[in-house]
Amino acid sequence: MDSTLYRLAAFTTHPSGGNPAGVWLGDRLPDAATMQRIAAEVGYSETAFIAPRTGTARTIRYYSPEAEVSFCGHATIAAGVVLGRTTGAGDYQLSTTVGTVPVTVREREGKLEASLVSVATRHQPVSEALLTEVLACLGWSRDDLDPGLPPARAYGGAWHLVLAVATEERLNRLEYDFERLKALMQRERLTTLQLVYRKREQLFHARNPFPVGGVIEDPATGAAAAALGGYLRDAGLVTTPMSLLIRQGEAMGRPSLLRVEIPADGGIVVTGDAVDI
Repeated sequence: MDSTLYRLAAFTTHPSGGNPAGVWLGDRLPDAATMQRIAAEVGYSETAFIAPRTGTARTIRYYSPEAEVSFCGHATIAAGVVLGRTTGAGDYQLSTTVGTVPVTVREREGKLEASLVSVATRHQPVSEALLTEVLACLGWSRDDLDPGLPPARAYGGAWHLVLAVATEERLNRLEYDFERLKALMQRERLTTLQLVYRKREQLFHARNPFPVGGVIEDPATGAAAAALGGYLRDAGLVTTPMSLLIRQGEAMGRPSLLRVEIPADGGIVVTGDAVDI
């Protein structure tokens, strides 16, 4: 099989920042066991597998080192930049397991950037029992939370649990029981926790535990950014259309910047750069 494996950091303009992703591009997709093996060998939080090499409509699958993931934003951004390099800037349609995700690749200031449009978003309230259990895993209390942004399950291609804290200092102190939280998230079918602090109306800081993928923390999570944008809109917590920035990865030494556009309806647009590692 003719294939090429690329390694990029997404949501950054410097290889020491952002979230590393593998992008596998080939004539046809390998079988699931092979994709899982390659993702484990690459070792990044996700590797995207894309086939065929040509055309604007392509199939894409995402694998963490431990399991397949329904949708991954940072690997999609990295994939968009790879497609822009190998095929050219423009519009692509990526067929995921949860629906078609349009990706637009453009050149800005001499560099390629990609924008994805999420599938339809939705959200659900969090039960008191689940909230109590998650807070215990994190070592947080209800007093740590921002009452203006209630906890919620949020979806933009994958399910995430959104917890907003009232202070940046609380977000900066993140320690959790890895195995306990992993078991909880597997039971609840959650991909990451989207832990956020709203510094200003259009600026959020985020941290994303990802134990179900075998990763302690994700430095940039595009799927969670889309889910957050959809939740803020659909719950009536922001006035649309609006744009916001999410800063992530800074506590890990891999600063990332995610640009999110929230239209009045439709999918959430998440934009970022990607560079070779």
